[in-house]
Amino acid sequence: MVKILLTGCCGKMGHAITKAVSEREDCKIVCGVDVYNDNSYDYAVHDCFSEVTESIDVIIDFSNPGALSGMLEYIKKNKTPAVICTTGYSKEQVETIKEISKETAIFYSGNMSLGINLLIEISKQAAKVLGESFDIEIVEKHHNLKLDAPSGTALMIADGISTELSQEPQYVYDRHSYRRKRSKNEIGIHAVRGGTIVGEHEVIFAGHDEVVTISHQAQSKEVFAIGSINAAVFLSEQKPGMYDMSDLLSAKLG
Repeated sequence: MVKILLTGCCGKMGHAITKAVSEREDCKIVCGVDVYNDNSYDYAVHDCFSEVTESIDVIIDFSNPGALSGMLEYIKKNKTPAVICTTGYSKEQVETIKEISKETAIFYSGNMSLGINLLIEISKQAAKVLGESFDIEIVEKHHNLKLDAPSGTALMIADGISTELSQEPQYVYDRHSYRRKRSKNEIGIHAVRGGTIVGEHEVIFAGHDEVVTISHQAQSKEVFAIGSINAAVFLSEQKPGMYDMSDLLSAKLG
């Protein structure tokens, strides 16, 4: 039985993960960390990591970048593996996460959906074939409460595509500030925020007289909850290092 600490437990993803864990027999949530305690759980919810006294095997994090330092301090002190699903980190914060992975196992992904990770792999293959002669644009859509833009997933897609291009592309987020035609060496990334959209991502390869579009739509937060729980169970048995969805998929297939 894998014992989980859930940080950000009182948010929408926290509620989805708590419900999904309650339906499993291989893990349980023993406590949470969230400054906004809604008192809706039968497990203890702490304001900060310094209050945690429970014995845990792994952390699942769906909080915000401001909570990173306290969590990493706890991870470093206790050598606790962590599945980090929060997006919007600065480059410096990402480097700190990578550094801590030298001491304990860290699973870091901007999107826990199996489908979206398949989209990334297909987009990489498309870029290998089309990238030199097709313009590449990424459009992501999320609900009106999402704080960061573009989404971490959109950047994951762009980074994946970039590995298959002969030249490192420029990411362009705001075209209205440019008064020039589109260059070939760029990837446009566009964010839409509205309503209750869970998450939609579209990769557009636009060529001469033809367009190839690859898309993914998440219809509920459950897909991300299940992915993070599977990652937590997987990570609890791993050695120190950085892990992502490709490692989880390989473990399932192997």
